[in-house]
Amino acid sequence: MEKGKTRTRGGGPSYSRCVPGVSGRVLVVDDNKVIRQLIRVNLELEGFEVVTASDGAECLEVVHEVRPDVVTLDVVMPRLDGISTAACLHADPRTRKLPIAMVTSCTRYEVERDLKFGIDAFVPKPFEPSELVEVVKRLLTPEGGYDAGEAEWAGLS
Repeated sequence: MEKGKTRTRGGGPSYSRCVPGVSGRVLVVDDNKVIRQLIRVNLELEGFEVVTASDGAECLEVVHEVRPDVVTLDVVMPRLDGISTAACLHADPRTRKLPIAMVTSCTRYEVERDLKFGIDAFVPKPFEPSELVEVVKRLLTPEGGYDAGEAEWAGLS
């Protein structure tokens, strides 16, 4: 597992700077239990601590307690979808700069209009787990962020 600087966006040091041997903490939000588990296992194998939520409402309930370094969000979820969740995270000064990777079966066209909500990367479903891991790693590096107008579409850019 690689040690190095992790990206800090917003208030205070990132979680992984406080916990030796952990690459970072990722909050994985998806209503599909199998996909949550797939993402969790692959990130944990790379040294990340992973916390999961089953929809956007649960994400917003736990995000301040969990204090993740990165959030992965599905778009289509019950109670609160990923776009609305990203908007809520972006509106809160405590999470405004939290890196967000959208993991979605939506097309690029369907989600491009929502870049204003601080979405940093897109990973289309179905995805290669290693591709998602690389996106999360890039979001944790100081130079790995993307301007809202230039969000990365993994595998297509």
